[in-house]
Amino acid sequence: MMKRKEFILGAAVGLTFAAAATAGGVIDWPGANAAERPTAAGRLIPSAGAAGLAFAPPQGAPLSFADIFEQVAPAVVQIDVETPVERPRGGVIPIPGLPGFGFQAPDTQQPGEEEEPRTAQGAGSGFFISADGFIVTNNHVVANATKITVKLSDGRELAGRLVGRDQDTDLAVIKVEGNDFKFVSFEETADPRVGDWVIAVGNPFGLGGTATAGIVSARAREIGDSSTPYTDYLQIDAAINRGNSGGPTFDIYGRVIGVNSAIFSPTGGSVGIGFAIPANIAKSVTDRLMSGQAIQRGYLGVQITTLSDAQRAASDLPADTEGAYVADVTAGGPGDRGGLRAGDIVVKLNGDDITTSTALTRQVGQAAPGDELRLEIFREGRRQTLNIRSGTRPADINATAQGGQDETSPDPERPVAPAGEVVEGLTLTPLTDALRTRFSIPERIEGLVVTAVASTSQAARDRYQPGFVIQQANGRPVRTVADFRAAVAAARSAGREGLFLLVRTPEGNAPVVLELSKPE
Repeated sequence: MMKRKEFILGAAVGLTFAAAATAGGVIDWPGANAAERPTAAGRLIPSAGAAGLAFAPPQGAPLSFADIFEQVAPAVVQIDVETPVERPRGGVIPIPGLPGFGFQAPDTQQPGEEEEPRTAQGAGSGFFISADGFIVTNNHVVANATKITVKLSDGRELAGRLVGRDQDTDLAVIKVEGNDFKFVSFEETADPRVGDWVIAVGNPFGLGGTATAGIVSARAREIGDSSTPYTDYLQIDAAINRGNSGGPTFDIYGRVIGVNSAIFSPTGGSVGIGFAIPANIAKSVTDRLMSGQAIQRGYLGVQITTLSDAQRAASDLPADTEGAYVADVTAGGPGDRGGLRAGDIVVKLNGDDITTSTALTRQVGQAAPGDELRLEIFREGRRQTLNIRSGTRPADINATAQGGQDETSPDPERPVAPAGEVVEGLTLTPLTDALRTRFSIPERIEGLVVTAVASTSQAARDRYQPGFVIQQANGRPVRTVADFRAAVAAARSAGREGLFLLVRTPEGNAPVVLELSKPE
C-alpha cells in the first residue's frame, strides 16, 4: 500500500490514490416488469420493487451518459498545485526505487547567491459545491501546496485559496473568487446499492474533462489506510487514474454520492477497483470546513487492534468473542485516566456492539470532546464497565504516535549476560532498574524481560529479541517466571498449541501468539 500522495508523474504499486466519479446509463433488467412464471426451487428473480426505486432509472432516460455528463461537467474542475521540494542532502539526487543510490546534482549556484526554492508540480480534480466558488477536493491533492490553480471546463484559470482540510477523512475545501459558478450537491438521503450505476468525471493524467462509467462494486470498504480511520469507502469499478483524486462520483441523477480518493492497483493504473468517500461523510466535513470550524473528534488515547482467529484460539476467550483489543494506553490520556489497561477487550460502547478496532475508532470519533463514553470490556475473563470522558483527538496524532517512540533499541553489538530462567526458548527475568536502563524500558512497563533467545527455538523463528517484555499471558499480568510457567501449563492442559501474549517491543506493544513446543 502506498501513502496518499497524488502527482501525475510516477508509477504506483498497491493502493494508489486517485479520484473519480461514476454515473450510469439506463438498462431494462430482464424480468423487471415480467409476469410471474414457474421457476426452479431456490432461483432468484430480479425485481425492481419499491426497495430499488431510489436509484431506479428515470422514466424515458436515454441509454447513454451524455446528458448526465453535459449536466454535471461544468461543476468539475482540474486542480494544479505546486509543492516545495527539499534539496537533496549533499547535492545527491536519489534514484527512485533504488535506495542508497543516486547521482551528484550539478551545482549552478554562485558564491553569495541564495538558493532558489525547488518545487514539484502535481494535479488532481475537484468540484464546485456552491455558486460563490467553494470547491471540494482531496486533502492529499492540496496538502503543503504553495500555489493552487483551478482550471474550469470553459478554459478559465483561477487562483485557488485553501479554506480548510481534514487529514483524517482526506477531504479539503478550496475557494476561488467569483459568483454564479455551476455547482453540484451531495446526495445524503438515498444510499447507493451495490450494482447501481455511477459516473466519474475528472482529470486523469492531466487530460481534464474525462468521464468514465461503472457500478457500485461494494460498500463500507476498509482499505487499510491508517491515515483515514473514519471512512467506510464506496468501491466502484469506473476507470479512475492518477489525477482523478478529489473528483466527484455521480449517480444517474447527477447527484454526488462520493468523492474519489484511491485506487487499488498492482500497476498504478486502473484495474477497476476504485474507492470514494461517501457523500454523508464528505458533506458533514466540508460543511464545517466551509464555515471555518475546526474538525474535532473524540479521543481515548489507546493503541488498538482486532484479534485474529489464531489469537482467540490461543486464549481462553469464547471462540465468538469480538471486540477491539487494547494493546497500549497513552500515559495520562483519557483512557488511562478512566481506568483502561493494556490487554482489555472493548466489546461495547454506549450500548453498541464493538466488533473490530475500526468500529471503536469510528464510534469514539463521532463523540464530541467531553462526552462521557460507557465502555464494556473483558478483563482477565470478566466483564466490566468503565465510564470515560472523551478527550480531543490531536490533529497530528500520527506524528505524535511516531514521536512517542523515543526509546532507543538495544545495541546488538553490546553483549548482555543471559540471566533468569529459560521457558520455551526464552530466557526470562523480572525487570530491574539495570535492565530498564539497558533496554530503555519506561517505568510504567511491568513484566518479564527477555534477556536471551535460543537460536533453535520457535521464539527465535518468530523474531523475539533481547529487550522484549512479556507483560501479559492470556490476558493476565505476568510478574514472575512462575506466573509465565503457570500460563504455559494452563494452555497445554487446555489443549492449545499456542499462548496469547502482550509483548512490549521497541516499536510499541503487540499482541502475539507464542507457539508452544511439542512435549517430549
